[in-house]
Amino acid sequence: MNILARYNVEKHGLLSETYPVNPDNQVTYLAEGTAQKKNQEVSFLWPYSGMLSGCVSLYKTTGDKKYKDILEKRILPGLEKYWDNKRKPFCYQSYPMFNGESDRFYDDNDWLAIDFCDYYALTRNAKYLKKAEQLHHYIYSGWSDELGGGIFWCEQKRLSKNTCSNAPATVLCMKLYNHTQKPEYLEQAKETYAWTKKNLCDPADYVYWDNIDLNGKIAKQKYTYNSGQMIQAGVLLYQATGDKQYLIDAQNTAKGSFNHFTKMAETVDGSQARFFTASPWFNVIMFRGLKALYEVDGNDQYVKMMADNARYAWKYTRDENGFLGEDWSGHKTKKYKWLLDNACMLELYSEMSQIK
Repeated sequence: MNILARYNVEKHGLLSETYPVNPDNQVTYLAEGTAQKKNQEVSFLWPYSGMLSGCVSLYKTTGDKKYKDILEKRILPGLEKYWDNKRKPFCYQSYPMFNGESDRFYDDNDWLAIDFCDYYALTRNAKYLKKAEQLHHYIYSGWSDELGGGIFWCEQKRLSKNTCSNAPATVLCMKLYNHTQKPEYLEQAKETYAWTKKNLCDPADYVYWDNIDLNGKIAKQKYTYNSGQMIQAGVLLYQATGDKQYLIDAQNTAKGSFNHFTKMAETVDGSQARFFTASPWFNVIMFRGLKALYEVDGNDQYVKMMADNARYAWKYTRDENGFLGEDWSGHKTKKYKWLLDNACMLELYSEMSQIK
């Protein structure tokens, strides 16, 4: 696998943040006030987690045990270097423990717990379900009564409650409910979904805002992944309860997202095509929701367009090393290719193969 070879950091058995390594790399996705890591040798947890998602998906869609081997011999052992077993509840922190304590993000652990649920579904190895439940315990330690509920974004900087921590927590609860049939997971999913919809859904287009601070001020930026997770959450709740309002919500958010997040761009032959304009990983998380919705209502408009975007990016925008950038239309390029922009494509290309 090209990513494992080129991003490899042999010293730590982990991966670099970019390829080639950017000596002046500035990480911009941490919580406000978080200090940049000095002498950053490896990636933060978030981009590394994309490799877990990608390999789980590849194993699911192909059944090829080489991906299981990569997971269990390379990706999962590397992941444990981010495991913080000093601060309770235990969870994965944002940078490996060999560098000392780092901030811990509820959404980072959401994504990993979802992957562990999906890997448990493939292997039926109870340790992966146990890990997902352990992370669920950590994630809901971030729930508080301020603003009537909701999960914070960053444990050490409890300044806002974000769609990115609450929407995937709802998806996680539903996956845990489907695996265990424990009613508390279903009730928690309903409560988290309702809080997020009430506080962070734009009633004008059903697309989700980013976060709300403790003074009730809403940060109205919109990102594909937030709406994508609420679409998937709505589908999962609809399937479990039969309540059609969840399906209607998902369809409304999918339509609003399509209108909000796609734009026309010129292609290599001079024609025009519509592209999802967000960064790749955000789009891949949106694809999870769109695919779940397609499997229920049969509307393939959204999933097929994103699949077309991904095929175009593969054909026309890869660099000399075979890596993609953040812009699938190819109009913006960067020398240093981010790990997450490429790791996430493992999942997308894998999941696209199941669209008929």
